Parts: sequence; C-alpha cells; structure tokens
Amino acid sequence: MTLCYGSCQSCTLICHFNANINPMKKTHRLKNDSNHNITVQNFATKTKVSSSKRFKNKQKSKEYTKPISESEENLPIPQINTTLIAFLDKNPILSRNFYQIDALDLAPRLLGKFLRRDDVVLQITEVEAYRPNDSACHGRFGKTARTAPVFGPGGHAYVYLCYGLHMMLNVVADKEEAGAAVLIRSCAPIYGLGTIQQRRGLKTEKPVLLAGPGKVGQALGLSTEWSSHALYTAGGLELLDGPEPEHILVGPRVGIEYALPEHVNALWRFAIAGSSWISAPKKTLRPL
Repeated sequence: MTLCYGSCQSCTLICHFNANINPMKKTHRLKNDSNHNITVQNFATKTKVSSSKRFKNKQKSKEYTKPISESEENLPIPQINTTLIAFLDKNPILSRNFYQIDALDLAPRLLGKFLRRDDVVLQITEVEAYRPNDSACHGRFGKTARTAPVFGPGGHAYVYLCYGLHMMLNVVADKEEAGAAVLIRSCAPIYGLGTIQQRRGLKTEKPVLLAGPGKVGQALGLSTEWSSHALYTAGGLELLDGPEPEHILVGPRVGIEYALPEHVNALWRFAIAGSSWISAPKKTLRPL
C-alpha cells in the first residue's frame, strides 16, 4: 500500500500516527523511495536460524526464512483517525493573507476557527485585540527580545510567559512592524480530549478545562519557543478555517487596569454568544 508524499494535511496526520514527529516547529518527513512514495512496510515477521548451528555431519546449515503463519498474515494494521482526516480536509489551513488586517478586525474573525497541534484540535471561543499605540499592548515597550515576535508579519504566533506560570498564545496581526496581536482567551475541545486532560492535569469535560488563556497554552503544550512560528504552514501548530458564529459578545479586556482609561474601557474583547467555553468575568460581555 502506498500513500502520496505531499504537504497535504492528511499526509501530515498520517506521518504523526506512523512516525516520530518532532514536537516543535519542523514538519516531519518520512524517507521516500525512488518513486517519491511513502511505503508502508509489511508487519510480517521473518525469523532466521543462526548460521552457527550445524548439521550432525558437521556441515554448516543454510539460513532459511520461516514461513509466514496465518496468524502473522492477519496482524492488525495501526488505525488512522479517519474522522480527523475528514475534518482537516473540510477545514483547511488559513492563508497568510487572512492575518494582514488590523487586530481589531482580526479578533472577531478568529472566533469559530480551529487551532490544531497534532491530534489536539480546539475551537476558538474568546479573544482580545491588542493594537499599535495601545497602552495595554506589549508592543508599547518597543521591540525587545521578548516582544520582537509581535512586530513580525501577521499570521505568526507570539507566546509569552505570564506570572512565571502561564503560556499565553497570541496571533500576530497586521503588517510587519505594526506591533499588534490577538490573545486567545478561551477554546472548546474538538479532538484529543484525553491529551488535553493529561496536559492540563484535570479529568473533566467542563469549560474550566479551557476557559482561560493559560489553560489554552497548556492544553496545546506550548512554550515560548513557539513564538514566531507561522500558523499558516502545515505541521506543528496550525490555524484552520471554521464556521463564523451567528452572534458575538463584546466587552472590555481583562486584567489591564494599568492601561490608559480609554484602552481599559475599549470593547476589544470578543466571544461567541451562547458558548459556555468563555472565561470570567462574563457579566461584562454584551451582544455586539
């Protein structure tokens, strides 16, 4: 049996289930044969008799191959999550141009989209926009070793450590050097619930699992090394297309009391109306 050797999402997923995938940024490639096809090896076992054994007449015996038994022929082939493959085909990776807009425009457009890392898929349910000249944005300090990814081109990840505990995932917005991003505040689990629960250390299916930016970063297994990773490339961390929500809630951003009053009160927090996968406080949200 052969599988196509390409960069499609299905192949990326198959590589994940049939090979050792680098958990960081590089996309794994299986070795290909001269026809550029990935060959799935037969699982039948071949047993050899040691050449050190001799016949009674002291002549060396010849090596032979043990016949394949019926039970060996029927060994099960590892199963591939065909449901996830179909999902990935239906929801392709968003292009780079999708992110080349103001963070305030990008934020609501991210609602309903999907974040994927290997077998874990999350749907974005809550976000916050951080714009250039925003007194709550990390870019207000200018470009530093920590904030440099914010000034990169739109479509890249910006992951920072908050309070020495939480990995916060942001999607860089706008043109290069703009210094803008969208914080992913909450998500809902779509695939890989077991992996999410293991990473979170929490055996639950309730919103507490993913309602909060630090929880999202932990569920995806992120670190600051993911900063500057292109979300529009296959492999690693990807951002996939998804349905637009029918109704959206808006409200002031959370935890930015240090900012100027005009930015503290700005309604730059967005969430999917009717979703239970939204972080606190919820009372400050209202219909758009």
